[in-house]
Amino acid sequence: MKKLLCLLLSLLFVGALAGCTPEELAGDAKPVVYLYPEEETEVTVRLDYQGDLTCTYPAISADHTWTVTAAPDGTLTDSAGETYNYLYWEGASADAYDFSKGFCVKGADTAAFLEEALRQLGLTRREANEFIVYWLPRMESNPYNLIAFQGEAYTDRARLTVTPAPDSVLRVFMAWQALEGEVEIPPQELTAVERSGFTVVEWGGAEIRD
Repeated sequence: MKKLLCLLLSLLFVGALAGCTPEELAGDAKPVVYLYPEEETEVTVRLDYQGDLTCTYPAISADHTWTVTAAPDGTLTDSAGETYNYLYWEGASADAYDFSKGFCVKGADTAAFLEEALRQLGLTRREANEFIVYWLPRMESNPYNLIAFQGEAYTDRARLTVTPAPDSVLRVFMAWQALEGEVEIPPQELTAVERSGFTVVEWGGAEIRD
């Protein structure tokens, strides 16, 4: 009976997260976009974001585009000759996140969890390292973290249009919340996009706060 009560409480908790109000949401933090063409190519990236952009680097144009020359190793060069590892943006949106499936992870286990999850999602070691270095300091000291990698709940409100069209696109966005105790949540299946030809990769995340 006690186990059943705990399970019901856990499901109610997860359900509340799935329908959380805009006031409970943090911004979309550090989505970064990598471009890997097969040969040096001028690339335009347009971001159509259903929210307010709070920071971009290099600065996005008035029509919400970046135009850079991308090299096969991912180095980006702007019209002034400045180089970048990726395109960076942050924003604040009123839309909710999907917590119907995910993972409840001990804070102390977060690094190991992210290493394996990001490998399954198809990030390279360098990309995964940059992801973990950014997010781990915010997560590892928490008793638990509720984590759900987002699909359409994220991509529908942050649409990327890349010209010329890429052959493969991999977008990894993690929504998460710090927890005091463990909850049960249906596990999420993690799969990777096959990287071939001109590949676009993005990662980012958002912390949900009460």
